[in-house]
Amino acid sequence: MEDLKFYEDKMNKTLDVLVSDYAAIRAGRANPHVLDKIRVDYYGTPTPIQQVGNVSVPEARMIVIQPWEKSLLKAIEKAILTSELGINPTNDGNCIRLVFPEMTEDRRKEVAKDVKKKGDGAKVAIRNIRRDANDALKKAEKAGDMSEDELAETTEKMQKLTDKMVERVDKLVEEKTKEIMTV
Repeated sequence: MEDLKFYEDKMNKTLDVLVSDYAAIRAGRANPHVLDKIRVDYYGTPTPIQQVGNVSVPEARMIVIQPWEKSLLKAIEKAILTSELGINPTNDGNCIRLVFPEMTEDRRKEVAKDVKKKGDGAKVAIRNIRRDANDALKKAEKAGDMSEDELAETTEKMQKLTDKMVERVDKLVEEKTKEIMTV
């Protein structure tokens, strides 16, 4: 039954969301992806920072944003201040600097907990997709579109796929936690 491909794609999308969420979590080092969700008011349109200027990482713990128009400096500064980034931008009239402080042990543990929570959320989403798939399979069997043996076989395949995806989530959580806890 090629319907499993549909559910596998949904599970992969869940993993992609988790990966992008993890990219936005800062681990004491400057990562331009922390700016991905921040929007700047660009002539009345919320626009990603990467589309209104050059974003670079000149040092391990600093991001420099060089806007293409100087008039955007204040808007970029305001967008960063109102975001959940928790870093005060420095505006020198030409560019904006974001200096990432070294993370404390407590902050690392807090962020690691958040990483685990996001991982658990992804696992729940994957299991919900499995449940939806199993419900659809049972309906197909009731409607006479598949035999009992096909139902059992496909349900088993779905379970193996779910186990594989949950394993990948665990691996992502472990990698990100290790990255955060490394000083």
